[in-house]
Amino acid sequence: MRFLVDAQLPIGLARMLQHHGHESNHVDDLNMMQTSDRDIWAWAKQTQSVIITKDEDFVILHNADESPCALCWIRVGNTRKKDLLAWFERLLPSIEEKLASGELLLELI
Repeated sequence: MRFLVDAQLPIGLARMLQHHGHESNHVDDLNMMQTSDRDIWAWAKQTQSVIITKDEDFVILHNADESPCALCWIRVGNTRKKDLLAWFERLLPSIEEKLASGELLLELI
């Protein structure tokens, strides 16, 4: 799977996904830190990437799109980077399974 990690999440999340065999970039890797959500959305659709974000604006874009890209919407509050990465890594098998089965919007709580 190909993932795109949004700006408010740590670059370490993209690296952890790479460690698990996924193609993964953080928006900073792509010089997209100042890029609009709409342009990030368009890039993700073009590259068939799953966006991982805490930003509800992407849910709005997802719901308005007739053919949306997949989206992992992280709904946990502020946590330490180490704790966030461990939490996400525990969920990764389930996330992979749901995305592989065609789910396009995963709300991760």
